Amino acid sequence: MSSARRRATAVAAAASLALLLPVQASVAAPQAGPAPAAEVTGVYTVPDTDSRIRTDINASGAQVLGAKDGVATVEATTAQAEELRSNGLTLQAQASPRDFPPGDEAYHNYDEMVAELDKITADHPDLAAKSSLGKSFEGRDIPLLKISDNVAQDEDEPEVLFDCNQHAREHLTTEMCLQIANRLTDEYADPAVKESVDNREVWIVPSVNVDGSTYDVESGEYQGWRKNRQDTGTDLNRNWDYLWGCCGGASDDPQDETYRGPQAFSAPETAALAEFIDSRVIDGTQQIKSAIDFHTFSELVLWPFGHTQDDVTEGMTQQEYDRFEKVGTEMADSNGYTPQQSSDLYTTDGDSLDWMWGKHKILAFTLEMYPSGGGLDGFYPPGDVIERETARNNAAVDIVLREAGA
Repeated sequence: MSSARRRATAVAAAASLALLLPVQASVAAPQAGPAPAAEVTGVYTVPDTDSRIRTDINASGAQVLGAKDGVATVEATTAQAEELRSNGLTLQAQASPRDFPPGDEAYHNYDEMVAELDKITADHPDLAAKSSLGKSFEGRDIPLLKISDNVAQDEDEPEVLFDCNQHAREHLTTEMCLQIANRLTDEYADPAVKESVDNREVWIVPSVNVDGSTYDVESGEYQGWRKNRQDTGTDLNRNWDYLWGCCGGASDDPQDETYRGPQAFSAPETAALAEFIDSRVIDGTQQIKSAIDFHTFSELVLWPFGHTQDDVTEGMTQQEYDRFEKVGTEMADSNGYTPQQSSDLYTTDGDSLDWMWGKHKILAFTLEMYPSGGGLDGFYPPGDVIERETARNNAAVDIVLREAGA
């Protein structure tokens, strides 16, 4: 276990599953907005220092991280940096590392994710095209990748959506979406992959919650952060407008981890994804036929509904439920997960799974990835499991691709 994981674990005795109503425990950073400017910590270079100056820097409360050829690397709050400047020192801000703790470099931060998508499109221009769903609360693009054999055309083919990382700390899901993108392009010569790509239009959103994901790792220590970065944060997977806030499956307290927001689609990230899905209604018919929303953790295959314990209810016939159960069980048989209706775990409302089926009749599943259990560490599996745990879902992905044409 890395030291960063130990720090994260020490601040929370346990954490819930990605869709559970989480324990309201403190983590490495409180569920609140960004720190006041005076408390923001940055990294700076300071030229022309000697041991005496560096000693004085440490005495100010800032920390000298290292020095080479008289240039010191210093960690300081904004207030400390201003004090050092007032004492005649020259400080040049360094870019925030925005990266994972040591040992987990295999994970993609935001910039690396965008670069990976750019590489996929550059390597496979006839198969892949990158665009944007829109802007996050903090102004980042939310990347969208399309994969198809005639990617520049809007063909009359069944469409499939894979989205990941609605919850910030669930970084393994971003790797899952990137693995899907790479497999469907790099392995296009495989007859089974070619069959899917030639007869489907595939949409991939590797990170819905780009702000929250960045915040969770940018300090170099995991923050245990779940929500987006809008005010005190909104749980994106409680912000969808199908029976939003109906059934006690989300919180109306802005401090809670499952805070649903002041109204449905108040979060720009969920609004952007929903607007895209709505846009795929062509001549009155939804083109997206099946979908997976990836989360961590628990190793589960979930299907609608989450807002009710009933199998057959308004919006779900017995025949429809039986299909969900049949396909979900087949997926679970392929990856060793446990299949069940979402509400068998607990009640949720305002989640994307219910919205995709309830509004658009998309055969939508949630996959809760590795590990099968744990505390806060469960959200931060080591980087060396990425390849194994994403490949573990290849067959489940193929099943959903198949079912889009059923």
